[in-house]
Amino acid sequence: MKLVILGAKESGVGAAALGKKLGYDVFLSDSGKIEGKYKQVLDEKAITYEEGGHTEEKVLAADLVVKSPGIPDTAPLVKTLRQHGIEVISEIELAGRNSGAKMICITGSNGKTTTTLLTHHLLSTSGMDVGLAGNVGYSLAAQVAEDAHPAYVVELSSFQLDGMTKFKADIAVITNITPDHLDRYDHKFENYAASKFRILQNMDADGLFIYGADCPMTSKLAASSEIVPPTACFTYSDAENIPVATQNLSGYAYMEGNVLTAKLGEKTFTIDKNKISIKGRHNVYNAMAAVITAMKVGIDNEKIAEGLQSFPQVPHRMETVGEHNGIIYINDSKATNVDSSWYALDSMTTPVVWIAGGTDKGNDYSPLFGFAKEKVKVLICMGLDNAKLINSFGGLCPVVSTASLADAMREVEKYATSGDTVLLSPCCASFDLFKNYEDRGDKFRQAVKELINR
Repeated sequence: MKLVILGAKESGVGAAALGKKLGYDVFLSDSGKIEGKYKQVLDEKAITYEEGGHTEEKVLAADLVVKSPGIPDTAPLVKTLRQHGIEVISEIELAGRNSGAKMICITGSNGKTTTTLLTHHLLSTSGMDVGLAGNVGYSLAAQVAEDAHPAYVVELSSFQLDGMTKFKADIAVITNITPDHLDRYDHKFENYAASKFRILQNMDADGLFIYGADCPMTSKLAASSEIVPPTACFTYSDAENIPVATQNLSGYAYMEGNVLTAKLGEKTFTIDKNKISIKGRHNVYNAMAAVITAMKVGIDNEKIAEGLQSFPQVPHRMETVGEHNGIIYINDSKATNVDSSWYALDSMTTPVVWIAGGTDKGNDYSPLFGFAKEKVKVLICMGLDNAKLINSFGGLCPVVSTASLADAMREVEKYATSGDTVLLSPCCASFDLFKNYEDRGDKFRQAVKELINR
C-alpha cells in the first residue's frame, strides 16, 4: 500500500513512522520547510519526503492519505484527492486502525487539555501503564509504532475528529462546546458542534460518554438519541440539584458546598475542592470529568484523591508565574476565546489588572461585561488592533491600549498594586504579535521573571 502523508509536524511524522513499521510504501510531503528534528526522524527511518511544495503526481499515486489537522478539507489538493476516490484520514484514525488499546478520548472547546493531562496523571500515578497523545504528548501513531501502551488518554481537536471514521473511543469526554474555529465550519456553530460529537461514533454499550451538563449546546445534543449511541452516559455540574435529573444516567458528579461528589454505579467518591491542586470553577469541572474516568477504569478512591492533590499546574492555563510586591501574576495565554476568559475572570477574588487582545475571532465580549465592572481595575489591551476591545469595555472599566508585551508590562507597573492579580487572559488568538499562544505565554512568564529579578 502506498501511504502519503501531508504535513511534517508531530502527527505527520508519527503517521509516517507507523506506516513504515506496517510495511507501507511511505511518502511525506510538506508545503513548507520541515524542522530539523523531524527531518532527522525521517532520515533515520529512510522515509522519502519533500518540502517546499506538494508534487501532485506523487500525492495522487496514494492508496491512502493522512493529512495534518491544520490542512482544511477545503484545500484544493484535498478536494482533488477525494475526487479521485482516495481516502483521506487523520493520524489518530491511522493509529486507531492499528491498535487494540483502550482509548480514553477527550474533546471540547475549553478545558480539554487540562482534563486530558489530569486524567493521565490520575491513571499513571496509580500505576497504570497509559500513554498520553493527540493535541498533547507525543503522536499516537508514533507510540503505537514504537512505544505501545495498553491504554491511551488522547486529546482530540475538531480538526482531528473530522478525519476519523472507524476510530472507536472506549471512554469519550466532551467538556463543553462554545463557538470557536467557525471559519472552518462555514461560520455555523451547529457544524462545529457536530464535529465535536464525532467523538462518539462507533461507540457501543461497553463504552462511557461523559459530558458537562452546564453547557447548553452539549446538553442539547447529548439528549438526542440520534446522535448519542447506546452507551452509558455520565454528566457533571457545579449545581447542587443535579441528582434530580439523573434518570437514564449511569452516574453523575456535582458540587455541594465545597464538596465534589462523583457517583458511578455503586461507587462514590468525594473530596473537598480546596484540596485539588488546580483552582477555579473551570478546574472543578475538569476534575469531575477526570475523576469519573478514573473510577470507570478501576482506580481506587485513595489514589484518585492523591492524584488530584499532586497534579502540577499546566503551562498557559491559569498558571501562577510569579508574585512580586504582593502582586500575583497569572499566565492564561491558552484563553483564546471569550468562554475561556469568562472562567478565568470568574475565579478571580482580588482586583484584576487584565491583559487581553490579539487576533479577534469575531468575539462577542458581552458575557464579560459584568466582570469588567465588578473585578477589573484596568484592562490593558495588547494587540495590533485594539479598537473592538476599547469600544466594548471603554465604558465599563479603565482601558489602556498597547501594541507590544513590553508596553503592556510598563502599563502593568503603573496600575498594579499590592493585593492585585495581573491576569494574562487574552480572549483572542496570538498571531498578530506571537507565533502561537505558547510563545505568548512563555514571553509573558519571562517578562514577569525579569520584573521580579530587577
